Amino acid sequence: MAATISLRKSNTRLPPEVNRVLYVRNLPFNITSEEMYDIFGKYGAIRQIRLGTNKDTRGTAFVVYEDIYDAKTAVDHLSGFNVANRYLIVLYYQQAKMSKKSDQKKNEEQLTKLQEKYGVTAKDLNK
Repeated sequence: MAATISLRKSNTRLPPEVNRVLYVRNLPFNITSEEMYDIFGKYGAIRQIRLGTNKDTRGTAFVVYEDIYDAKTAVDHLSGFNVANRYLIVLYYQQAKMSKKSDQKKNEEQLTKLQEKYGVTAKDLNK
């Protein structure tokens, strides 16, 4: 049986966005690491779970699986899973998209500083 499973895995082509790192949103703020391991550990060996702790990241987590196929199974089964009356949003972590968001935030902060420095407001820009 194990030989057929590994054979099936080697013949399966995965979409390019599939990877071992999952980004989980809409978690209850009081969820514990142990509860996360209980929920996500059913789908395979987990290398690491990182829960968001500060104001901006509460309710989110990163879950890193040992095997990419376990990560895919977890996404397939846990997207929309109800935990404490909250429906989980489970996505594949995509570095490019995450860094774009942080770059945009930096650009907005830099723009605000320049506007303050030169005394320009958003109203002035819309004229």
